[in-house]
Amino acid sequence: MRIVINGQQAFGKAVLESLIERGDNVVAVYCAPDKPGRPADPLKQAAVERGLPVHQPASFKDPAVLDTLRALEPDLCVMAYVVLLVPESVLYAPTHGTIQYHPSLLPRHRGPSSINWPIIQGETGTGLSIFWPDKGLDTGPVLLQKEIAIGPDDTLGSIYFDSLFPMGVAAMIEAVDLVKSGAAPKIAQDETQATYEGWCRKEDVAIDWSRPAAEVHNLIRGANPQPGAWTTWNGKMLQIYDCVRLAAADGAPGEVTEATAAGFTVAAGSGGIHVKRVRAEGDQKMPAGDFVAAGGVKPGGVLGER
Repeated sequence: MRIVINGQQAFGKAVLESLIERGDNVVAVYCAPDKPGRPADPLKQAAVERGLPVHQPASFKDPAVLDTLRALEPDLCVMAYVVLLVPESVLYAPTHGTIQYHPSLLPRHRGPSSINWPIIQGETGTGLSIFWPDKGLDTGPVLLQKEIAIGPDDTLGSIYFDSLFPMGVAAMIEAVDLVKSGAAPKIAQDETQATYEGWCRKEDVAIDWSRPAAEVHNLIRGANPQPGAWTTWNGKMLQIYDCVRLAAADGAPGEVTEATAAGFTVAAGSGGIHVKRVRAEGDQKMPAGDFVAAGGVKPGGVLGER
């Protein structure tokens, strides 16, 4: 089976390497255009090293892109982390169409930040879907799904790198085999269960210390490492990463109740947050204890004041 990979970054590279290592016939790679002043995409680098043709269209709506794809005579396109919109004419060009990875249990959490939002919203489980993309956004029929638990201290980083990344690569290989065998299902998504969230951006992760500690903790976890939940200290942004939720903290919302070499504690609307890692505006990430030692915060001070 002639396979085309469309993707980018480390995930796309891992899918490419897995397919090649087991002897699949990858005939070309599509990835995002190069960005000035930045290293080549890892997927592109891996493809070039293996002598594979690499295509980097600025838009898949260009008719020439479809012509080039058809000339490759692909049987299947494997989309492994794609951010550009791909029209149906391109999706359906391969003999068996296109399959795509999405890091949520569709139809829940359609959209580009589908790992952040389940954590932020306090959910205890998520997963991944391999589906058949169509003209909608994450709306096509599902081929297979895998579920995972979200632990009470999991972060965006731990869920992705420890679970959804390696499981996703394996699931893509499993899906390719199902397509090869002719046994790949196409299960319609239940639109009554569908949710959609846009990009999780800086403005979405400003900390409101008047909210319960559980909600603040979820926000910080779901934005760690990107985009980084934030508050203010002395009028400057302070991003908060690793933290622990406390059942109680004796202080007004946002008040620093303790500051030691182990970090600092902030009172929330109910309970508190013990902060272990931060990044002050214009600085690098650092242990919260180092920030305390440098005079960053002191007991009695209040975070979030403008």
